[in-house]
Amino acid sequence: MRLRFKCLAALTCLAGLAAAQTKSAKTLDIYFIDTEGGLSALYVSPTGESLLIDTGNPGGRDTDRIMDTLNTAGVKQIDHLILTHYHVDHVGGLQELAKRIPIKHFIDHGPSIEPREQVQGFQAMYADLYSKAIHTVAKPGDKIPFTGANVVVITSAGQSLKTPIAGAPAAGKPNPACADFTPRDESRVDPDNHQSVGVVISLGKFRTVNMGDFTYNREKELMCPNNPVGTVDLYLTAHHGIDQSGSPALVHALHPRVVVMHNSTRKGGAIPTMQTLYSSPGLEDIWQLHWAYAAGIDYNTPALFIANPEDLPTLANVLLNPPATFGQGPGRGAPPATPPAAAAPPAGGAPPPGRGFGGGGHTGPAFLIKVSAQADGSFTVTNTRNNFSKTYAASK
Repeated sequence: MRLRFKCLAALTCLAGLAAAQTKSAKTLDIYFIDTEGGLSALYVSPTGESLLIDTGNPGGRDTDRIMDTLNTAGVKQIDHLILTHYHVDHVGGLQELAKRIPIKHFIDHGPSIEPREQVQGFQAMYADLYSKAIHTVAKPGDKIPFTGANVVVITSAGQSLKTPIAGAPAAGKPNPACADFTPRDESRVDPDNHQSVGVVISLGKFRTVNMGDFTYNREKELMCPNNPVGTVDLYLTAHHGIDQSGSPALVHALHPRVVVMHNSTRKGGAIPTMQTLYSSPGLEDIWQLHWAYAAGIDYNTPALFIANPEDLPTLANVLLNPPATFGQGPGRGAPPATPPAAAAPPAGGAPPPGRGFGGGGHTGPAFLIKVSAQADGSFTVTNTRNNFSKTYAASK
């Protein structure tokens, strides 16, 4: 009898262990890769299928970081690649990446509307790549075939979703934040930003959004007077967290519990953006890829939640001698007329190797933020710099 009880207990433990392993294996894993103010985010479904959104900057550094992440995630080919739009910080790494790993399916908004390419010869090179694969021009409402999870296009080619997403919490309801919306001067915003492909990615009850560089005024067209997207658990800041995007009409209606800001030291963290995030109802935490000069000591999230903080001498110098930052200041809603000036090195010489000051262009260790989501809506966020993790229970 005792032996039978021990066997039964052992079987129960094994069953529990197997169930726990099965649960952990069936996550949607998201890797927000540090591309120094560009964008590259990898999504791996519970079945192992891969979706990469954007490829970061040219020059090989970002491609190395993407490849390291793909290898860590066990990805041998990119099943789907979304190019949100054709700016250098989003597509600059594509040509090199395509040399290193097979890409089966290319998704974009169609031809660029800008007469001058930010990456010289890109459209011809890109057309050659997708001619040898599957190519889809996305339209709002399209569903991207991502086995094991769901992907719905909400913006593309300047058009926005009009029909509420079926089953999405609060989708189709009036958006009270529209009443206070004030348009911004977007005359200096690069036009292809407006064309960005934006998607909602979901696994069961878990929902997240990635909108590339979709712009402030266009957010009103998407979210007003009614919200067709519904609420999300995780919001990736549009446009790196600069104040060309991220209106209350968008953010507050999405009602995110957690925000990830895909920024660099000098790009993102604009105070108006941070104020919108911190005032968003239901917000629990903000996670940042970098400490943001623009946000200063008052608006940066605690260091535990920052993947790439500045070294202390540089940080002290920045606080004492604030540098220019991208996406904040006169002419809100537009970048500065000239590139931001580099911060002066800290007293006593250059900053330590591996941590960049002049523009956040460091080539040393680059840490990412990882998210693992369960179908019940719970998810865990991890800062790979310090292995600090926080698990968010399924919303009720």
